[in-house]
Amino acid sequence: MSDAMNNAARYRAQRDAGELPESEQPAEAPMVLNAQNKSEFVETAIQLAIRQGVFDDLPGAGKPLEGLGTHHDPDWWIRRKIETENLSGLGPPALMLRVEDRGLDDDLDRLGREEDVRGVLEDFNRRVIEARRQLLGGPPVVTKTRDVDAEVAAWRERRTAARAVADADAPERADAQPRRRRGWWRRSA
Repeated sequence: MSDAMNNAARYRAQRDAGELPESEQPAEAPMVLNAQNKSEFVETAIQLAIRQGVFDDLPGAGKPLEGLGTHHDPDWWIRRKIETENLSGLGPPALMLRVEDRGLDDDLDRLGREEDVRGVLEDFNRRVIEARRQLLGGPPVVTKTRDVDAEVAAWRERRTAARAVADADAPERADAQPRRRRGWWRRSA
């Protein structure tokens, strides 16, 4: 035990036994915290902390509070959490499907097989129909389903055009760097 703990234990023992000199006798009983003096206690604790420098060098000191003066938003904490954590995939299905619909062509162009394209489109259409049937509230679902065969044909055309552009650029790249062929036994190296 430390000296301070020993001294405190010795003091308590002497106080309980009534052996303390009168100069060290407690003047009155300790203050009991109740509803009337709670604000005084809190204000005193704050003032003591200010004098001790507890609030010095806090992050954001001297800067205005964010969102002060704007309109009242009851879900401000959710929006701030989504922004700070950079979360995605959260929201009502109607909005999430609209966002997905905007980027669906780019997602399809990254796929290499027609079966994969059909699977993604069928899954998208299923989720649009399911969102239209739900009665949970939220904004209405205005996203249209996609015609799978027409989208697959458009995917093929975009893919053919991309290959044509790549083939047109190929001679330029071939001239820049001659490519050596290796035997199959050296390909792993």
